Amino acid sequence: MEIGLSTFVETTPDVVTGETVSHAQRIREVVEEIVLADQVGLDVFGVGEHHRRDYAASSPAVVLAAAASQTKHIRLTSAVTVLSSADPVRVFQDFATLDAISEGRAEIMAGRGSFIESFPLFGYDLEDYDELFDEKLELLLKIRESEKVTWKGGHRSAIQNLGVYPRPVQNPLPVWIGSGGNAESAVRSGLLGLPLVLAIIGGRPEQFAPIVQLYRRAAAQAGHDVSKLFVGSHSHGFIARTDEEAAEKFFPSTQAAMNVLGRERGWSHYDRSSFDAARSFEGALYVGDPETVAKKIVHLRKKVGVTRFMLHVPVGSMPHDEVLGAIELLGREVAPRVREEVARWEDSGSPGA
Repeated sequence: MEIGLSTFVETTPDVVTGETVSHAQRIREVVEEIVLADQVGLDVFGVGEHHRRDYAASSPAVVLAAAASQTKHIRLTSAVTVLSSADPVRVFQDFATLDAISEGRAEIMAGRGSFIESFPLFGYDLEDYDELFDEKLELLLKIRESEKVTWKGGHRSAIQNLGVYPRPVQNPLPVWIGSGGNAESAVRSGLLGLPLVLAIIGGRPEQFAPIVQLYRRAAAQAGHDVSKLFVGSHSHGFIARTDEEAAEKFFPSTQAAMNVLGRERGWSHYDRSSFDAARSFEGALYVGDPETVAKKIVHLRKKVGVTRFMLHVPVGSMPHDEVLGAIELLGREVAPRVREEVARWEDSGSPGA
């Protein structure tokens, strides 16, 4: 069971002071967060690609590379790379370079992305949303498989027996598929034999169990060894010394961020009752003290079958020292609890382990 973190490198106004840190400062803070995550024994750190004012990481590979030479063990991944509006050749080159710097710890998490700003920015038509992803994923995997590439598609110029360099340390370079829980994405990932990450940020996490089962059935039907496939969860949360402290610190920025997105997307108002319901044992917010959060992660492992859990913190902007405190607790107290309980549960031969 892998435990890690993800961030969108938020630069929203502080809910208390109204001040907004610069993109440069927030990027430097995230590098510090990645270094701490490595020091406290976490397994993976993901940085999400966005192209808007309130998120600073338009180039996750560069941010991750800044941390790569300062870390030793933690895996470094995008979360996600918006592949539909990117050039797969450049994506592969960036992450192969990151793989070299990190001595084989890079990963790509490819997705369509839930934000659409990158499409007009890079000259793509949203009407081609699905077709672009399918075609570019095909090219990315072809580059991963072979040093010399011959390929032709409908949205990018053809490649005729050209080399793509540098080649990564890892062979193959890991490519995960990020999904919001779409059945079609799960089936595609399974048929391709690629690991899957689910954005479990609302409702009851147990509702994602059928998607995981669908993914594994598709993989088995395609002849892949299901025991070697991994399923991750990307979930919002925060850890403090007590449940009450965690909730009081995490709610204000979460509410502000969710209501900004809600106004853009037509969601209902996010209030404290919504927050408290989501941080209940059956909810999708992993907010509480180390014991509470560890129990919820183990529950997710047992009910849904995830093998990697990524805590997304912060949601909105929080003081940097508070984020560092949550990372420290995740690595030193939550992760050991989870690993011990999952190992004990699996050793007992429990069904679904």
